[in-house]
Amino acid sequence: MPKGRVPPRIGARFNRIMLFAALLGPAPAFAATCEATFAKKGNPINGLKYTALQSVNDLTTANAINQLRGIVLAKGYDVLATEAEAGTMLIEQPQTAERRSFPIVATATTEGSVTTVQLRASLRAGQFTKDDMVRSEMCAVLAQLQGGKPGIAAANSGRDAVQGGGAPTAMTAQALSQRLSAEFDKNAETIPLRYKGRSFTLSGRVDYVRKDGDTYRVQFEIMDPSRMVFKLPGQSTTKTDIGCLMAKGQSVYALTLKPKAGVKLTGTYFDYRDVPYPPILWLSDCRPAD
Repeated sequence: MPKGRVPPRIGARFNRIMLFAALLGPAPAFAATCEATFAKKGNPINGLKYTALQSVNDLTTANAINQLRGIVLAKGYDVLATEAEAGTMLIEQPQTAERRSFPIVATATTEGSVTTVQLRASLRAGQFTKDDMVRSEMCAVLAQLQGGKPGIAAANSGRDAVQGGGAPTAMTAQALSQRLSAEFDKNAETIPLRYKGRSFTLSGRVDYVRKDGDTYRVQFEIMDPSRMVFKLPGQSTTKTDIGCLMAKGQSVYALTLKPKAGVKLTGTYFDYRDVPYPPILWLSDCRPAD
């Protein structure tokens, strides 16, 4: 065979491969697996920062953020702000008795038909955690993102998902007051976003009972931080009041309560105001927990 000529059989096979590739079109440029993109910066003393990425084909920026909203709400996270068209969302890992809250920023960017979603978690100074746990959690969230028609359906569901629900958080009214005061010192604007839809079972003592519209309000006795003998380092000096608007059918119960009486009430977030000072949070539809 003359030099430089391709055998007919090999040439035909090559042409078929090229035609098949042309029909398929260029392969989407996906990023590496989520686990491979996981990265850590900083240290527990000054604050740890974690990032992870996931790329999904046939997905728009807005649908990625709306999907993610539904995913994290189902896992019990708080969503403080969502701007789906801009591709951003602010998420928060809720505070518990054993764990402080921390923010997570989600961003989505689209190139062609591929959207890449990044989660960036910023732990507060002094918080410790295991890298493997963070990687598993972040990638488990991102792995639920879908493209195509299933992704559109999931985005619509996530956009309409309601924050809150689940079992009420049990704590003392004093502890909730101190948590709210610390959050007030940082940024009072986030409080209504954080507590909307959340329920609490609060125990404490009655300060007073007062008629409030067509119901009665039970005000919890809250100790003023400025009068506390023992204070935790960095504890807020703000006093946040807690009121519980009683549910229908609970007026007789409310009127039997006396100042200093011990109570345990379950209610759902209703409102928060920091003007006029001092701040106050109201729960509504309150009922005796015992």
